[in-house]
Amino acid sequence: MRERPAWTPRIDTPIRLAARRLIVPVLMLVSLLLIVLGKADVLLFERARIAAVEIMAPVLAAVAAPAASVAAGVHRVQGLLDIEGENRRLREDNARLLQWQEAARRLAGENAQLRALTHFQPQGATFSITAQIIGNSGGAFARNVLVNTGARDGVARGQAGVTGEGLVGRVAEVGERTARILLLTDLNSRLPVVVGPSRQRAVLAGDNSDRPLLLYLPAENTAKIGDRIVTGGAEGVFPPELPVGTVASIEGDTIRVEPYAELARFDYVRIVDLGLSAFLPQSAVPQTKPAKIGKPAAGASPFPR
Repeated sequence: MRERPAWTPRIDTPIRLAARRLIVPVLMLVSLLLIVLGKADVLLFERARIAAVEIMAPVLAAVAAPAASVAAGVHRVQGLLDIEGENRRLREDNARLLQWQEAARRLAGENAQLRALTHFQPQGATFSITAQIIGNSGGAFARNVLVNTGARDGVARGQAGVTGEGLVGRVAEVGERTARILLLTDLNSRLPVVVGPSRQRAVLAGDNSDRPLLLYLPAENTAKIGDRIVTGGAEGVFPPELPVGTVASIEGDTIRVEPYAELARFDYVRIVDLGLSAFLPQSAVPQTKPAKIGKPAAGASPFPR
């Protein structure tokens, strides 16, 4: 087997030594030449730079396209998240606005009722107090409302319940702090009335429907649809000309009346003493306190039930 010759150091030839000595001066000379040419012909170098950029442009575009797509995707996702958050805030704001709208409507209805009660004061009233409806229906009566005033406020049996539109009923039961008003539509309600311009006398009788009946008209009945129904006053129960309703339908001998007051929807009522208590047994009539005109009951909530 032949042995490998031992490594011997490389000996630089004169040509290599000369190339090493000349490479740096040559590079410097080329740089200097380029600088001189750049100063001498700017247009030439501008064209060369543009050509180089055009050559590299496709490469740069290919590299930039994925990055732009990723950035667009991130921006789109961020936009969707922002839209979702904005929708959530809008839904919350909408819910709050609906609550305020409902509260405003309730207050507007309440104010309208209270204004109507303020401007409505029946003639001959010796006592008046505004009460809030706190319940309805119960006991022996089917059509009635419970109010938050009672004997301590001067309320007594037989007093009338009225709204700005007209009569709603009379006080049937009285407690210390509450009272129950029997509505015109209740089966137990009977009210002497006068019908239309002919002034025929009749009785308004409830039958638990929304429109009470008109009974006991004389044989020469001339009632027509639209005739106004008011209290007569001759019986001493209520004062004359207290508005009750209008004739709504006539079917044979059955005549029904549409009450002026919305008996199915009212939140406040004015209780007035119109003289009926004088015709009731004194043991059933609590002594009334001094007149209170248009003053809400103590402790009454300003909000409808």
